Amino acid sequence: MKLYDMSLSGNCYKIRLMLSLLKKEYETVPINLAKGDHQNPSFLKLNPRGQIPVLEDGDVIVWDSTAILVYLARRYGGDSWLPLEAQDMAAVMQWLTVSQNEILYGLARARAILIFKRPWDLQPCQEMGVSILKVIEQHLESRNWLALDHPTIADIACYPYVALAPEGGVAIDGYPAIKKWMANIKSLPGYVGMVGIG
Repeated sequence: MKLYDMSLSGNCYKIRLMLSLLKKEYETVPINLAKGDHQNPSFLKLNPRGQIPVLEDGDVIVWDSTAILVYLARRYGGDSWLPLEAQDMAAVMQWLTVSQNEILYGLARARAILIFKRPWDLQPCQEMGVSILKVIEQHLESRNWLALDHPTIADIACYPYVALAPEGGVAIDGYPAIKKWMANIKSLPGYVGMVGIG
């Protein structure tokens, strides 16, 4: 199994974390975005969108972090990480949507502006980030995990850019329920961190 990866990417970290939690061995193929590795013809054959992460599992190639999480959960995680029962699956999918909307366009973009000098408007991204943190905080006040009564790929999808929010100028000190949830994730067997996250 190969993961086309960049160490500072929160989306790539989602996959490294999931693979570690599933105890799956894999080879890392570093992709240097600054040098344009993602636009090389060989990489574009794997992902015509020119984005990371990409997972190569034998003859199966999956791109997009959410799609890779779904693939790994269903292929290697049994029914725990992504249940097949309709209501439980929908509960997970709701938070996958949050990870690809408010968290992406809020927290992740704010970080990308400050860390990678991306040309977006910082204040609206930070405001969207704060707005979704309030929603997550309220939701977690009465529960340990986002979707169900155990960890799912919903938690893995949302975790990195919430944990990295301070790198986008969004403080998370005032969110005790989120802090507890982050500690729950860090206590999972097989947990690995990344730069910016313990």
